[in-house]
Amino acid sequence: MKKMKIGLVLLALVAMTGIANAGGIGYIDYVKVIDNFDYAKKATKEVDAKGLEMQQFLVDKEKEYKSLDTPLKKKSFEDKVAQEFKAKESAYIALKTKREQEVYTKIRDAAKAVMVEQKLDAIMDVRGVFVGGLDITDQVITKLKGAK
Repeated sequence: MKKMKIGLVLLALVAMTGIANAGGIGYIDYVKVIDNFDYAKKATKEVDAKGLEMQQFLVDKEKEYKSLDTPLKKKSFEDKVAQEFKAKESAYIALKTKREQEVYTKIRDAAKAVMVEQKLDAIMDVRGVFVGGLDITDQVITKLKGAK
């Protein structure tokens, strides 16, 4: 009987140790991080400016188009503008994709660093957490602001 009690006590200690060493799950509010990350704001402004530049390009070309007098000139102009716009659109998409990836990578790296510091097992987005977990949003924002 005494050996059984000792065995149960040892089992309880092992179980508690396992629980104490469990890192748990952290989560971040990605939208809040983006809203408080200067690099993300700068990247968004750059992409938006490129989009406005494309809109202005179309407005300017529309004015030129209206000044053309023959259908042949109009058709030639349309083809030329379509090619130019396609090139601008490709550049815009490439820039947007590149900036989004840079922002994501910087946030992911900061979240990984906080995960290691907090000894967490994983980090999720807040939208995937119904109950529980540790909110590390502010720690990630702090890490990003310090990583200039």
